[in-house]
Amino acid sequence: MQEIIRQFAIPERPNYISQRDEEHVFRAAFQSRIPLILKGPTGCGKTRFIEYMAYQLQLPLITVSCHEDLTAGDLVGRYLWKDDETVWYDGPLTLAVRYGGICYLDEIVEARKDTVVIIHSLTDDRRMLYIDKTGEVVRAHPDFMMVLSYNPGYQSIVKDLKPSTKQRFTSLLFDYPGVEVETSIIQSESGLSAEMSRRMAEMGANIRQLKGYGLDEGVSTRLLVYVGRLIQQGLSPYTACLSAISHTLTDDQEIRTSIVDIIKLYFGDFLAEESLKLAAQRENIHTSDEADSQ
Repeated sequence: MQEIIRQFAIPERPNYISQRDEEHVFRAAFQSRIPLILKGPTGCGKTRFIEYMAYQLQLPLITVSCHEDLTAGDLVGRYLWKDDETVWYDGPLTLAVRYGGICYLDEIVEARKDTVVIIHSLTDDRRMLYIDKTGEVVRAHPDFMMVLSYNPGYQSIVKDLKPSTKQRFTSLLFDYPGVEVETSIIQSESGLSAEMSRRMAEMGANIRQLKGYGLDEGVSTRLLVYVGRLIQQGLSPYTACLSAISHTLTDDQEIRTSIVDIIKLYFGDFLAEESLKLAAQRENIHTSDEADSQ
């Protein structure tokens, strides 16, 4: 089992740029054995931050993507049939508790309420997990840490953590990075030039201003990086933005038109160039067809 937990180690340093004091807060929470909640919009760097901190602290990182069908058994473990007998297998939560590491429950509000209850005894001074199927009480390893995350933008009365659960944690608030930091992220993640990366970051900041005016969620840093990678593969900046941003963020035609207008402000100069290339390609095809017919 210890070999299994080692597989969750982060082998290489993740590319993460600190924005405020989040690294200091995380280290203080880990050393104090205080569980942590990360709150922030989609694609703003919550998961990358956790990977970075796991690497810095040399801890295994076990990530569970929560959903409405997630059961307590999925987290704790279950008996499975092997070699004509039933054998107990630790789940991801039990692995982290028993051997040490970060158990990261991503989008925790998507999990069933009865599933969330099992973490209560791990998020107070007891730091213990009771496995009812085996009758075992597992005391948390000194290096065990519980981390949750969710997007407050999707929060509702139905999908929210109970106050009794929230108050077992300390919290870090994440948001999309400022233009300077996001420029650095886009450049380092995609390989674009500094000038193009800055254009991308400024465009992203403007598109995010549409949130609340028909757009449910602003463009994530992740999508901006995707645009950069598409450009590096030969797509024009305008086409890459259409594909990764406007076509992805919304199906509402009016909102999509507004996003396209913003894209044109920053990459409209490439639109004329792209039109000329397409016209040249059509002319070449037409000429080739005429030659073949002769």
